[in-house]
Amino acid sequence: MLQLPCLVRVRNRKAMENLIPGYSVSVLETIDSTNLECRKMAENGAADGTIVQALSQSMGRGRRGRKWQSPEGNLYFSMVLKPDCTATRGLGLSFVAAVAMCDALGSIMPPMTEVLLKWPNDILINRRKVCGFLLESSSGERGHLKWIIVGCGVNVRTFPEDVPYPATSMVFEGSSGVPLREVLLLFVRHFKRWRDVWEQEGFSPIRTAWLGRAIGLGENITARLEDVSYIGKFVDISEDGSLLMETVDGRKLTITSGDIFPEEKS
Repeated sequence: MLQLPCLVRVRNRKAMENLIPGYSVSVLETIDSTNLECRKMAENGAADGTIVQALSQSMGRGRRGRKWQSPEGNLYFSMVLKPDCTATRGLGLSFVAAVAMCDALGSIMPPMTEVLLKWPNDILINRRKVCGFLLESSSGERGHLKWIIVGCGVNVRTFPEDVPYPATSMVFEGSSGVPLREVLLLFVRHFKRWRDVWEQEGFSPIRTAWLGRAIGLGENITARLEDVSYIGKFVDISEDGSLLMETVDGRKLTITSGDIFPEEKS
């Protein structure tokens, strides 16, 4: 049984607003975590495409339990999805979301700005992290998904400095202060388009699109896992999204979770 925190602080909730058909958003002034709120809503029957956005969070989280700094001025949201699939197949939505956000930010940033993807689901602008995703899910009988939450934070105006991977913000990289709602709306439009592709054609076209935007592909990277690091070539991603690499001593590895650090360009 999924245990949900009993305390979720919400202030000044705005009424649910339709963004595009099938996707609606409720904007909160402040909350502990949009992911926690969406988990509670999903358990209580929230529809697919329900989005919660907060202007600030007190307990924002990133992958591997890291705290995600959440001051006002940036975009924080989570989305309830209820695809008719297994939990394993649902992992592909992480890559759907990453490709969609890469396309959305690429359409906003000034010309010649480099917007790339870093495995598994970070968005980079000019090789610095501007966005990350956190996925959480609940499964029912035989591994069938009950729901999946896609949580996202985009550094629109500010960014943290004391972080493992260099960060940046859209404004720092030359954006002219695009409204948060416009960033969210562009993401949702691209997400719906890529989700339709994923549902109709499977993960293969998503994988191809992701690889076409990936940093470090075919180059040497460092893959940092919880208790060990590997150095080698980033070869590919598998059909389930795992990273495939060949170490300097010739071993072929399949990595399902961790962080990668591309070789710095001289």
